[in-house]
Amino acid sequence: MRTTVALRLSALLGTVGAAGAIALGAPAPSAEAAAAVADGFASQNGGTTGGAGGATVRATTGTQIHSALCTRASSSTPIIIQVEGTINHGNTTKVSGSSCNTAADKIELKEISNVTIIGVGAGATFDQLGIHIRDSSNIIIQNVTVKNVKKSGSPTSNGGDAIGMESTVRNVWVDHTTLAASGGESAGYDGLFDIKDDVKYVTLSYSTLSNSGRGGLIGSSETDTANSFITFHHNKYSNIDSRTPLLRGGIAHIYNNHYVGLVESGINSRAGAKAKVDNNYFQNSKDVLGTFYTDQAGYWQVSGNIFDNVTWSSPGSENNPAGPNVTSNTTVSIPYSFTADTASCVPSVVASTAGANTGLKVSTGSCGVTSPSPTTSNPSSPSPSPSTSPTGNPTGVNLSIGAGSDGSSKASGTSYGDVRDGNLTTFWSPSGATGDISIKWGTATTVSKINIREASGSSIGAYQVLNGATGAVLKSGTGGGVITFSATSTTKITFKITSSSGTPKVAEFETYAS
Repeated sequence: MRTTVALRLSALLGTVGAAGAIALGAPAPSAEAAAAVADGFASQNGGTTGGAGGATVRATTGTQIHSALCTRASSSTPIIIQVEGTINHGNTTKVSGSSCNTAADKIELKEISNVTIIGVGAGATFDQLGIHIRDSSNIIIQNVTVKNVKKSGSPTSNGGDAIGMESTVRNVWVDHTTLAASGGESAGYDGLFDIKDDVKYVTLSYSTLSNSGRGGLIGSSETDTANSFITFHHNKYSNIDSRTPLLRGGIAHIYNNHYVGLVESGINSRAGAKAKVDNNYFQNSKDVLGTFYTDQAGYWQVSGNIFDNVTWSSPGSENNPAGPNVTSNTTVSIPYSFTADTASCVPSVVASTAGANTGLKVSTGSCGVTSPSPTTSNPSSPSPSPSTSPTGNPTGVNLSIGAGSDGSSKASGTSYGDVRDGNLTTFWSPSGATGDISIKWGTATTVSKINIREASGSSIGAYQVLNGATGAVLKSGTGGGVITFSATSTTKITFKITSSSGTPKVAEFETYAS
């Protein structure tokens, strides 16, 4: 029987210029072509949009990711963090701020909301460093690889989970990710995708999970049953011992996944859990569905699945495989629409779409594959935030978001950080008619253009743009607005106001690579 789901694609990121529109693979869209509206259970409870409508910042280290979170105006200010390169223990430190709560041994998304982390360019790899989501909501993680995260040995991170969520988490979409280990618990690894302690409205889509003893769980014990409303679709599980996933309580929808080489067991529904299992392809595996290692029963509703060279163990007091004659023992109501591919084409569709750096391609729902539509074709895309430059101003990534700032003395009620918070209603003013304000980075950054956006009533006369690291004058002129100069690699750019006819007020000091 065919189940139906309507795939909904729209744009997540605002227009990204030359600095941000870097190919992700072959063929790979620019970041602006990312899918924006989550499907599955992540589409419920108000939906999951991540940082849509917020500022965009590029990060090449874990510290820069944390800095981007910590320099937002608040813990709920939307932000899109484009990640490129390898994120590891060596470049990830704890960063403090009123809008974040981070840690040095993991990428910490704690007590925050409205965040997107998306891999761009040559790709984003979190190497031996897990992503931890706690007490947070409206989070998107897309197009990244997380590998070899350990709970024992060295180094350790995130309790051994590649991606873990716990403690009152709501609305998370994990999409087009590659999650991998290199062994089981004895080798120091735990789960690839773990959910516990009251997590709801989550979708894992178009991802690969491989080479692990444990694929993932929903609920950490037989009493941790408040987690619910989780969708798994178009994922590939390969060379996994068990837990694809392990379900304790709650409701899960599992469709169009490809399972290959499950060694001990697969979907383990127990402790009252209910799983709707539709149009999946199970191959060369053992005990792919049932209740295992407990006498606390779970339940399933099945349709349209293919079992290709699947073996089944005998029932026992703590072992209740669903096969070999797989039938439903419950019914599960799904509140959203969807269109499932027939199971026979799932291996080919998943092979073309699942994992990081596959171009964010998705299924058409009829055994075909398509790429997401670009931002400009979708009228429902979120409006740009104040920090997004209007037509005629620079496009691309504003390098000031997530950077630091300092300057000369400031007028009462103003702040250096106000020039990089993406908010045109806040600003910095010098204590007199002249002064300077700077944007600074922890590593050398190439800048060739700035945009001085003045607040209402501002009066900027003559200025100099300085290489703050050397003191060299890059440009001189009068007034604010867009200022272009020769590309300069530096750790600090300074805007020095040398005269004014009134009070200078800099609302945003934007910096761009080109």
